[in-house]
Amino acid sequence: MGTVFTIAAPRGYRLKRDVCSYGYFLLAPNRWDPRSGTLSRTLDLPGGVAEVTIAQEGRSPRLTLAAGGRLSRADRAAAEGLVRRMLSLDDGSIGRFHRLDPRWKRSGRGRLFRSPTFFEDVVKTVTSCNVAWPSTMIMNARLCEVVNPAFPSAGQLARKRPSMLRARCRVGYRDRRLVELAGLVASGEVDGAWFEDRSNSDDEVFEALRGLPGIGPYSAANIMQLLGRFSRLPVDTESVRHGRAVLGMAGPSREIERRLHAHYEPFGDQKFRSYWFELWEFYESRHGPAWEWEATSTGRLFTAAKLNA
Repeated sequence: MGTVFTIAAPRGYRLKRDVCSYGYFLLAPNRWDPRSGTLSRTLDLPGGVAEVTIAQEGRSPRLTLAAGGRLSRADRAAAEGLVRRMLSLDDGSIGRFHRLDPRWKRSGRGRLFRSPTFFEDVVKTVTSCNVAWPSTMIMNARLCEVVNPAFPSAGQLARKRPSMLRARCRVGYRDRRLVELAGLVASGEVDGAWFEDRSNSDDEVFEALRGLPGIGPYSAANIMQLLGRFSRLPVDTESVRHGRAVLGMAGPSREIERRLHAHYEPFGDQKFRSYWFELWEFYESRHGPAWEWEATSTGRLFTAAKLNA
């Protein structure tokens, strides 16, 4: 017998818009169903792993969570906490973003999808660097298939041999870095709660991220926005294409990167969101709304590199 319960969502929250707002919704163990408009995934809960499906009826201010098995009160509380983080339900800065960049107020865009935990977001970022998007999808799928269907915990990943991760999860050169990173988190030497603590400044968090194995400037800036800190731009080849194709910038890549930083500077501590929703709008202009994408087709081909091929 399953368990069904509801959790409160902020006024104006739209599940399909706000889940399908960032590419990690396409990565295992997340499964977005375009037909039903629901998100399913396995979660690690106090009582064990559980398959949870999240739905919204129309514009209801409450979301329905349905689990395949019977959940205890502690399991339900843990599931709600993980889901609230994934969906950025407690992000109180949407109004500030819309004041700084009113272009997105009418559509209500502002929340960005992320993972249930800091560690999963870091691993997903590491697996998305210096590689084509379909390979990122494969790495995350294999991590779930080989290690844990709810996504590997730091303790589980720390106990794996790098050679096994390379061979069976296809993580390539990231093998040792992932194991080292997992060991630091599992031991408590790296505390995810510290990175989530809003009393720490953006500069402090960015520099601490830069000190983690496998985390360079781009990765650190990307993890920042997954922590709800939008003051950094993770500039890469996609950003340069955006500068050329959408913003009409010309010149060598280094010059475009410099101009991109200057272009978004007026948006202050919300600059990433202004940049990202422009980029996401470009993707959707080519392939339709992201909530209609199938993970095995459009979801593998939405990046600018594929669009321009």
